[in-house]
Amino acid sequence: MSDLFTQLKEKVTGKDLRIVFPEGLDERILTAASRLASEKILVPVVIGEKAAVESKAKELGVSLDGVEIYDANSYPEFDQLVASFVERRKGKATEEDARKILKDENYFGTMLVYTGKAHGLVSGAAHSTADTVRPALQIIKTKQGVKKTSGVFIMVRDDEKYVFADCAINIAPDSQDLAEIAIESANTADMFDIEPRVAMLSFSTKGSAVSPETEKVAEAVKLAKEMNPTLVLDGEFQFDAAFVPSVAKKKAPDSVIKGDANVFVFPSLEAGNIGYKIAQRLGNFEAVGPILQGLNQPVNDLSRGCNEEDVYKLALITAAQAL
Repeated sequence: MSDLFTQLKEKVTGKDLRIVFPEGLDERILTAASRLASEKILVPVVIGEKAAVESKAKELGVSLDGVEIYDANSYPEFDQLVASFVERRKGKATEEDARKILKDENYFGTMLVYTGKAHGLVSGAAHSTADTVRPALQIIKTKQGVKKTSGVFIMVRDDEKYVFADCAINIAPDSQDLAEIAIESANTADMFDIEPRVAMLSFSTKGSAVSPETEKVAEAVKLAKEMNPTLVLDGEFQFDAAFVPSVAKKKAPDSVIKGDANVFVFPSLEAGNIGYKIAQRLGNFEAVGPILQGLNQPVNDLSRGCNEEDVYKLALITAAQAL
């Protein structure tokens, strides 16, 4: 396991953090939950009918010592969750609606996080991104000053670590969105002991081309600097001007970014998605994520093609976000 995860493990162990796994009958989830509990890193809360979860664990030969099992159908404080959900949805759900909705494991799990019974949630092994993210947006909601959640990848190769954003959520972010993504990505970098140096990317460096696309990024730079004047951030940059010191010297000699950026904000989802996959496949970087940022409490989405190791690692990240 890379140093990144060794550090995260040390950071979260012994903090009595509880992470919810709504997909309690999934083999990958149960195996990872068992491992997290046996290593005493955190308290996994898996959701499912107790007898069914126990039977599945027995079939897999994994121990449930230290794992908590919650079932919406027999949860003693279900009525409180229903009342809390109705209040949170402000007239968009009746009590009758809430009783139905909270039988859905993602909604039930998200309410456990919202009401403080758990510190974060990891789902998506058997659900779509929308199924995982929708309850989070309706219940946990984005932090004050953040309009949209976004998804970052931590790109890791040996001792190199970079943050790529947004590679998962916002298809066509505007200047305000990009500025928020930059600020939140810098916060995520801090969490992984990366001192953020943020580059806002485009196909132009400092006005070398002018179009609505490049102006959108230039405006985002201005907004981000207003939002956090102390952050080391600049743009718009072509990738080489943000990353290669000799190119930076030629193309942006007066910038605070000297070809030493480590947080890269892409101008659109297609650019971000293509960019991280190129680094992953051609550059042999490990892509850790997507990590959702901008929410009041951490919720993270697995890929349906994930393995047990992915579940384990995303739980560590979610626990670190909860600190």
